[in-house]
Amino acid sequence: MQRRDFLRLSVGTAAAAAVASRVRAQGAVKEIRIGYQKNGVLVITRQQAALEKHFTPQGIEVKWVEFSSGPPMMEAMNVGSVDYGAVGDSPPVFAQAAGAAIVYAAGQPITNGQGILVPKDSPIRSIAELKGKRVGFTKGSSAHNIVVQTLEKAGLTYADITPVYLTPPDAGPAFANGSIEAWAIWDPYFAIGETRQNGRILINAREVTKTNSFYIANRDFAKNHGAILQQIVDVTTATAKWAEQHRDEVAKSLAAVTGIPLEIQTIAANRSAFVVGPVTDDIVATQQGVADRFHKLGLIPKPIVIRDIVWRNPAA
Repeated sequence: MQRRDFLRLSVGTAAAAAVASRVRAQGAVKEIRIGYQKNGVLVITRQQAALEKHFTPQGIEVKWVEFSSGPPMMEAMNVGSVDYGAVGDSPPVFAQAAGAAIVYAAGQPITNGQGILVPKDSPIRSIAELKGKRVGFTKGSSAHNIVVQTLEKAGLTYADITPVYLTPPDAGPAFANGSIEAWAIWDPYFAIGETRQNGRILINAREVTKTNSFYIANRDFAKNHGAILQQIVDVTTATAKWAEQHRDEVAKSLAAVTGIPLEIQTIAANRSAFVVGPVTDDIVATQQGVADRFHKLGLIPKPIVIRDIVWRNPAA
């Protein structure tokens, strides 16, 4: 992903966002903007109004902004339109390489709930048989990383497949109608592909590599409002602890917020890991491996150092 592709918002929009960010830096926070997708802890946090309950007494409003995947959320966060959000491992790598104003605020190991699907009647039975096939995934997403590492596991290269860059809402129909022969994706779309779109799991991500998801913050927000950011992380962490012990209720929460059927969200909830914690040295090392691999393949234009943008609360 090139810098010009990543920062495609108009000059006027970017300038307005920059002005808004400076205004927020100069005074008290009156609103926090949370980016979320159709899965994970932030969906539960929204459904429970946990952040609202915490911040309303402080006179701070919470605004929720939904994204179909991580890359557009990183674009919005870069220009200051979103303060905090949850993404997989690849979007912040592409964003950092493009010079985006982001920091890693917290981490979450992923133990299940993503991988590569093929149609149930597909002759593809091994990773090696992906050679020459059309594989759909969102460019710059965690699925992108899974594809790259899965190919390496089988001794294949990125050039051995035909990548088809699709957002999850577009990839589902393409998979169902045979326009792509494999689909790399995460829950709840992973579960939808299995149960509603005649999919078969070719490989689970956990069989290939360790993966993490992240809670990312706008760099200026983290610098100027570290105490507020720490409170957001604390509420997220508390919600995650609750979710680990209440998976049936998590599924209901996810279904209520996203509109995705309960049976789908039940599958996703039962195989998810919800624990949120600091960005540890181990997580940094794993994420650095992702970045180094993407640079070697020419997917990002320059090497980056993950640790450079890991946020540490100076008050901690």
